[in-house]
Amino acid sequence: MARLHHLLTKALEAELKRLDLGRTGYFLLTTLALTREGQARLSTLSRLMMLHPTTVKLTVDQLEAAGLVARRPHPTDRRATLVSITEEGRERAAAANEALESPDGALGAFAGRHREIFDALQPARLAAGDADL
Repeated sequence: MARLHHLLTKALEAELKRLDLGRTGYFLLTTLALTREGQARLSTLSRLMMLHPTTVKLTVDQLEAAGLVARRPHPTDRRATLVSITEEGRERAAAANEALESPDGALGAFAGRHREIFDALQPARLAAGDADL
């Protein structure tokens, strides 16, 4: 299992490097893209991604500098900051997803088998206390 994890991580990082993205940046963009309005509080991103708030803030800093996300104060909670995915961020995340899902891509062996893999791993995730998806 550890060897498979290593191989998948290496393949993922190779695809993302071509698009000038790191894993955390890619996961953050994907998380924002999947929200209803394409935005979330920094604290919500930290919780959803199971990352320390400082890691999320540093990742947002990098993505903002690249024009992939924008940051603004929360309209009703002056303590909170909202992060929104930009159109360029959506395009970069979509390009990464396309590359990763392509039968010719680094993860091509899994093309078309997402549901099968998800269903096979679901019992282990639930037993470990992960959320039921």
